[in-house]
Amino acid sequence: MDNVFQALSSTARRRMLAYLSKTSLTAGEIAAKFEISKPAVSKHLSVLENAGLVRSEKRGLHVHYSLNKDSLFTSLNDFLVNFCPEGRPLKMESAEISRLRGEAQDDDASDRIPTASRTRS
Repeated sequence: MDNVFQALSSTARRRMLAYLSKTSLTAGEIAAKFEISKPAVSKHLSVLENAGLVRSEKRGLHVHYSLNKDSLFTSLNDFLVNFCPEGRPLKMESAEISRLRGEAQDDDASDRIPTASRTRS
């Protein structure tokens, strides 16, 4: 569990989790978004993967990273990112990339911020 908290202690890694929330991406795609070097992104992704928050899959010449949806911490982070002014736009961009790629969209209720319900008197 310590490695999970260590992984989540980095702002860059939390932003990467938000960006991976709806689609898989290569280290190069992530590096381009965050304007950090590919080796730095690979190191961050390695920490996230060792913590069980991210999975990697070799596809052709590239390794694609995606959220480990089976992790309780990932599920909690995926929900909380909806309330983060920095993370929510990254999550929405991730969903748009997924949509443009034609990937199946999961209807995740955590994507929607609950609104106050009105009662009639």
